[in-house]
Amino acid sequence: MSKIRVGIFFGGSSREREVSFAGGRTVYDNLDKSLFEPIPLFVDSFGGIVKLQWEHVYKGSIRDFYPPAEFLPELPHGFQIYAESLVPEEALVRAGFHVADETLDLTKELRLRMNQKIGEPLNWEDLGNYIDLAFLALHGTFGEDGSIQGILEWHGIPYTGSGLLPSAMGINKWIQKKFQQTQNLYINEFESISYEEWTESDTVEKHQWFQHFLQKFNHQFVVKPANQGSSLGVSILEDPGFERFCDAIDLAFFKLRIDSDEYRQKDFQERITYIKELTDIRSGLGLPLLTATAILHTPDAVMEFLEQSEGIVELQAKDSESRVLIESKITGKEFSCIVIEHHRGQPVALPPTEIKKSGDLFDYRSKYLPGLSRKETPMDVSTETILDIRNACCELYRFFGFEVYARIDGFVTSEGEVFLNDPNTTSGMMPSSFFFHQAAEIGLNPSQFLTFIVRQSLKTRILSHPTGRKFTPLKEQLDVLLSQSQFPTEEKRKIAVIMGGYSFERHISMESGRNIYEKLSSSEEFEPVPIFLVGNRENYELYTLPLPYMLKDNADDIRKKVLDPQNHEALEIIREETAFIRDKYNPKGGDFSPEKWSLMDLKNHVEGVFIALHGRPGEDGTLQRDLSQYGLYFNGSPSHSSAITIDKFTTNQKLRASGFFVADHMLLKKEAFLENPILVSGEIAERFGLPLIAKPADDGCSAAVRKVKTIEELLDFATLIFRDNTSLNVEISQRLKINIHDELPQKLELLIEKFIDKGEAMHFLEVTGGMLTHVQEDGRIYYEVFEPSESLAESEILSLEEKFLAGEGQNLTPARFSKTPQLQKQISQEVRKTLEKVAKTLDVQGYCRIDAFVKIFPDNKVETHIIEINSLPGMTPATCIYHQAALNAYKPFDFIREILNFGRDKWQLETQQAKA
Repeated sequence: MSKIRVGIFFGGSSREREVSFAGGRTVYDNLDKSLFEPIPLFVDSFGGIVKLQWEHVYKGSIRDFYPPAEFLPELPHGFQIYAESLVPEEALVRAGFHVADETLDLTKELRLRMNQKIGEPLNWEDLGNYIDLAFLALHGTFGEDGSIQGILEWHGIPYTGSGLLPSAMGINKWIQKKFQQTQNLYINEFESISYEEWTESDTVEKHQWFQHFLQKFNHQFVVKPANQGSSLGVSILEDPGFERFCDAIDLAFFKLRIDSDEYRQKDFQERITYIKELTDIRSGLGLPLLTATAILHTPDAVMEFLEQSEGIVELQAKDSESRVLIESKITGKEFSCIVIEHHRGQPVALPPTEIKKSGDLFDYRSKYLPGLSRKETPMDVSTETILDIRNACCELYRFFGFEVYARIDGFVTSEGEVFLNDPNTTSGMMPSSFFFHQAAEIGLNPSQFLTFIVRQSLKTRILSHPTGRKFTPLKEQLDVLLSQSQFPTEEKRKIAVIMGGYSFERHISMESGRNIYEKLSSSEEFEPVPIFLVGNRENYELYTLPLPYMLKDNADDIRKKVLDPQNHEALEIIREETAFIRDKYNPKGGDFSPEKWSLMDLKNHVEGVFIALHGRPGEDGTLQRDLSQYGLYFNGSPSHSSAITIDKFTTNQKLRASGFFVADHMLLKKEAFLENPILVSGEIAERFGLPLIAKPADDGCSAAVRKVKTIEELLDFATLIFRDNTSLNVEISQRLKINIHDELPQKLELLIEKFIDKGEAMHFLEVTGGMLTHVQEDGRIYYEVFEPSESLAESEILSLEEKFLAGEGQNLTPARFSKTPQLQKQISQEVRKTLEKVAKTLDVQGYCRIDAFVKIFPDNKVETHIIEINSLPGMTPATCIYHQAALNAYKPFDFIREILNFGRDKWQLETQQAKA
């Protein structure tokens, strides 16, 4: 029986397009491949739809592929833009298209040409020829407001989630609150101001509003846009002044007043950073921007405008807001609760999650970067309070007529009063989102939960639409496929996925481990077994990782649960209520209790291991050595090679001795520094010059890499790294602009390197190159070296966010070595040849990622300066090694399978050789 073709709609034109893109990728990966054929349908910035080439699904950001590079203007300061910033005629000419025809609609022509570069442009009326059902992973305007739902109904295509009316209500917070107010449904006090009212009011009227809100809300209130998500444009005001109040209202309308004189007082790098934040669609106004006399399409244009302006200027986002809410600030625990439908359309609330923020706002960065916030499921409140929250969420779900599922946010006060302030007809679908996180608590992994959503959506369309019975055969087809998939004819390969650990990169390890687990679990070939590692440099322990624990996004919370597995009483009640869902979609039942396993236990349960750890003991050879002793094959390099590459100082020494370019370097030890910090800092600055690079010698995360510009900065940074306690010195942290809530490692050694700059090179770029190894028939190892990616950092050092946060940073694959095709090929080959030699010199095997600077001189001489070697590179959903593998026709699952197959083939070969 043929599989069901599921079109996954993601991207779009809203400010949340990157969250949508990352969520769509999660759905694409996790749809059960025995039931569904996933088809990626990218919605562009203008409402067009493209059957996206699968390679682009795994890019880290939409900007990595759209707009295509040939349409982009020169952006000399590392700025990044979306397609709506392009001027059609200029972009077409840059890409080599002839635009002399005066009858040509240039906007339409540009959209068509760009879309042809990234996939197959589709007409909405032809969708039925490509898909059987639409899975909606879109956010914001045109995605969850009923627009696309109406289009799909017009064309007779079933879709996931709520229908037109509840979607239209779910997008508008003001309408929601007005309706909640009619029934006094868990509503706090609120008022609103329309854009017209605010822009046409004078200072006296604004003062009157200000005084009114101060009095009504007791000097504490929240200002937010009526139609935005992810805390965009939100301000929390506590006893504000009038100017702060006006700024908050303007921000919610995506409008800013900027003192251009103050802007010009910033140094050059501060101006660059300011412009990047200002033009970011997630944290700033976005682009294009409207001024009193012009439209600014690019960050460079905004920069030039501010350089030439005098005094106060106003900038308004073209993608603005129509109404702003002002509401009372609620003091209590913040939560989010997924509500799903079950038998006969009755809603059931999953265990609510408490959001423990590091700051006032649960903003984009806190939501989507691992380890920056804590999400506790279920909330640490009484069973009675959890029941009250769930009942309230179900009541509001019914009131708004939501369908299939919804995410409802709110607060509960210390007195137990529940407020519901943000019902959503869709949810973020990142791997550790509330959507999957809470489903795991009832025993469904992401693949199983998505199957539930698809089937329930079909059932809802059949029952709720006048002509919905036409979808009955599709639902029956799914039921047959589901029944067949639960009794596979071939035994699957059991692979342990080890994640977590105790290193500085443990949160990223969870992202990698979850991603590997999910890709294997949705396949027809593998059965992954999640394992969590705890311990320290002296000793480690392994625990089986129950699904609800694995989908928590904070490794420290997981460790606490694994070592002290206490279940909230409310969980047993909720699991009992949802048992029939679990029985249908996970017949093996949920696994809710961790078990401590020895390496022999591991040997008895699995045939191989995927090490998804970063830092020690995953990358230092310890685990590799122990697994080898038990005859378990694994991904990555052997023990002796890993022990070298984990140590950047030793790696540099070995590579320099072998003739490779590496930065001049030294190892600064804590005791030497503490003897005379000022003298030592001065001597280092004199030897290496300023700026210089300071970083831990055995951590790979960029968050601890510092470009040091002064002796005082080196003194401060080394003092923090060499501190004796875990907390950060507030005064030093402020000087270094380090958030005291962020984690900074404590070390006994610090690697100091000379700063590598362009020098006399004609072209200078930072690249990261991946590779994959294979065992040939004669037993020799063949290195398949991928095209390197060019890393574009938004600041001086490629940050943690740019490496791992959805929508941050930009990686261009292949790297832009030359505009001349012949030279591009020649330089790429030379760089890749050098990277291969580095890997062979260090006996790196399986796969790896090597970071380097490439200098290209006027005579086309090429120098590749090695930065570091990652023997177990991050395998988070959009890491650039997937982009590189895609150019060699490996989908991420294929790439992971090849990595595991190499480990198996090498182990089998070594076993045969030992017997011989």
